Amino acid sequence: MSIDFSMIEEGIALITINRPDKRNAMDAEHYHGLSQAWQRVRDDSAVRVAIITGAGDKAFSAGADLKSWIGRKVELEEFWQTQKDQLLNRGLEIWKPVIAAVNGYCLAGGMTLLLATDIRIAVPHATFSVAEVKRGIIAGNGGTQRTMAQLPHAIAMEMLLTGDSMDAAAAERWGLVNRVVAPDALMETALGYARRIAQNAPLAVQAAKELAIRGPELGLAGGLRMEQMVNKILMGSADSREGALAFSEKRPARFTGA
Repeated sequence: MSIDFSMIEEGIALITINRPDKRNAMDAEHYHGLSQAWQRVRDDSAVRVAIITGAGDKAFSAGADLKSWIGRKVELEEFWQTQKDQLLNRGLEIWKPVIAAVNGYCLAGGMTLLLATDIRIAVPHATFSVAEVKRGIIAGNGGTQRTMAQLPHAIAMEMLLTGDSMDAAAAERWGLVNRVVAPDALMETALGYARRIAQNAPLAVQAAKELAIRGPELGLAGGLRMEQMVNKILMGSADSREGALAFSEKRPARFTGA
């Protein structure tokens, strides 16, 4: 039982929540391991894109292992250690693209993790919910915020207030996931996206993701200005020169991230 990290192809990292007997629910140890995996994605220049999935064929993640947290003493000072064991869905800034391969239950913290990813592939038997209100708490780590931002108001409120589940067909219909594919095609589909992304200029990809996410905070005028500024910077990069040269020579570009 662990958080598994591997480089499965050049530029492509795979993170697997490996606790299938618990529906890939996570205790404090697993959250710590996941935090370390995300930091490696952020900091390792060899990683251009990451895929996250759950072990087995039943669950992506059921979120927090609630039994392991009941009665756990947390020192008050930890409340202000906001960067300790930071996670993708809890504010860790990772501008490299993250693809979710959803192989089953995607619940609570698993759902909020999904909402922090960029491209999402699911199997037909996947189910999605933020059912924390049924347990006397709310969907944290972006649960209330990203659900409202990424789904239509009425659909988001239905999920948040009833705690009811959404099936894969509805998730695709409402744009929560990009595609629903057969289980034996899940990883290959996720890899297909990852390969196409990894072939692109990594600095430009990261810049595009950051600007797309920060855009709503900047407003249109600020976002347009930021695009101009970032393009000015990127035009001086080796990757920009390589992209233009490869286009003129009618060959695939060989981007180095410089």
